[in-house]
Amino acid sequence: MSDEVIGIIGLVGTSREQKNRILESEKLYMDFLGQIAEFISAKAQEYVSQESRAAMLGALNCTMDYITQGVMILGRDGTVTAANETARQQLKIPQPEGLQVQIQATGDHLNNNNEYTLNIGERRYTVMGQLHSLPQTTKRYAEVLLFQSSKSVQKLLYEMTSTVQTMSCRNIIGDSPQTRQLRQDIQKVAQSTSTVLITGESGTGKEMVATAIWNASDRKDRKFVALNCAAIPEALLESELFGYVKGAFTGADPNGRIGKFELANKGVIFLDEIGDMPLYLQAKLLRVLQERKIVRIGSNQLIPIDVRVLAATNKDLKEMIREKKFREDLYYRLNVIPLEIAPLRERREDIEELTLHFARRYAQLFKKDFWKITDDVMERLKSYEWKGNVRELENVTEFMVNMMGPNGILDDSTLPRELRCIQSVGQKPQIQQHETSVVQEEAILPLKELEQREIRRALIKHGTTTQGKKAAARELGIGLATLYRKLDEIEKGLSN
Repeated sequence: MSDEVIGIIGLVGTSREQKNRILESEKLYMDFLGQIAEFISAKAQEYVSQESRAAMLGALNCTMDYITQGVMILGRDGTVTAANETARQQLKIPQPEGLQVQIQATGDHLNNNNEYTLNIGERRYTVMGQLHSLPQTTKRYAEVLLFQSSKSVQKLLYEMTSTVQTMSCRNIIGDSPQTRQLRQDIQKVAQSTSTVLITGESGTGKEMVATAIWNASDRKDRKFVALNCAAIPEALLESELFGYVKGAFTGADPNGRIGKFELANKGVIFLDEIGDMPLYLQAKLLRVLQERKIVRIGSNQLIPIDVRVLAATNKDLKEMIREKKFREDLYYRLNVIPLEIAPLRERREDIEELTLHFARRYAQLFKKDFWKITDDVMERLKSYEWKGNVRELENVTEFMVNMMGPNGILDDSTLPRELRCIQSVGQKPQIQQHETSVVQEEAILPLKELEQREIRRALIKHGTTTQGKKAAARELGIGLATLYRKLDEIEKGLSN
């Protein structure tokens, strides 16, 4: 009880006789007044408590609506007592209060949350979250479920990890017959759900074609998830593809992880360098393509998926089948719609347009004024073999823009050394040889300078990204650590 005074009770007699009667029975009347005071005080306290509880419930309801997770308060019989706005939006039920909910844990634990299935009427949901029992349960308030729908979790992870640059057919530059046909084929196959196998040499732009298919399809507003099968260690590739739950294997993230297939659900998954996938995983991938269901590592729960698969490789899969390095049944499952990208040397008509595109892009990036490319330089570019294809052309153009002077002209002085000896279209580097077998006199390069030149050539061909450096190291026949050490030596030599 509070010591606050909220009123006064008194007995007042209207006549002398009534006053005398009160005075004669003073103790009786005082006890009566005390009982009435306690009764009024209790009622007042109850009113104040009810008002306080109403204010607290209002504050809690307001707070719940600002929580980014879905919140549902359940009674002992599973009836929804209260739900916040996030829960309504994720479940797409405008008024869940009063509905019966059956909650069942799947046993999987991902991202610090348990996975549950919710059955509400005829609807079934999969959510990630925590179910808490209230310490003082009542019929109306027994449990609290804090959750996010699996779709919301996947969307958040996708936004955090996606580095895809959206491309369309307009981004596929060139006017050669092969390039025009490629753009037409992309438009034809985009609306299908069939698997596409994109083949072509390294650097031809297979991922660009994959994103163009996605961007032209009815799934362009859904997720595009890319995975390079050659860039992931074999021991980790399965977990990257299918995900895993808490405690699935030694060294795993204790929170578990969602796999790429599950992340791409309702969208598109792009499996680059599919020829580098180990045989045992090829069998699992074949089953996924056939059944459209996946199982996380360490789990026994079948998860249905709706994913369009695009795959790419620069290897001859038919030759790999003959060598027992690639499954024939998987090849035919992937090769439903084959798309082949011609190497740059077979579509030289595209070189000028591509070079101008890259020159403008890097001039803008480096804040330089680009005016033109001389005819002689353009002829040399068209005559080069471009074994690294469009990627090598882009890297060479970037080098040339870096070397470009204030006049804004890409001339012979901006070319890398190995392109300066090119004479004209279709000819090899200018190396004269006399019938008398007398070798043309030429300055002998020190071995160190020759080594540095070949390292630069390899980086121009493959690029300076981590994957580009790995490819450059392989072609040079050295380890990646050795390449990094030699690059440090070159950088130190330039600074001295």
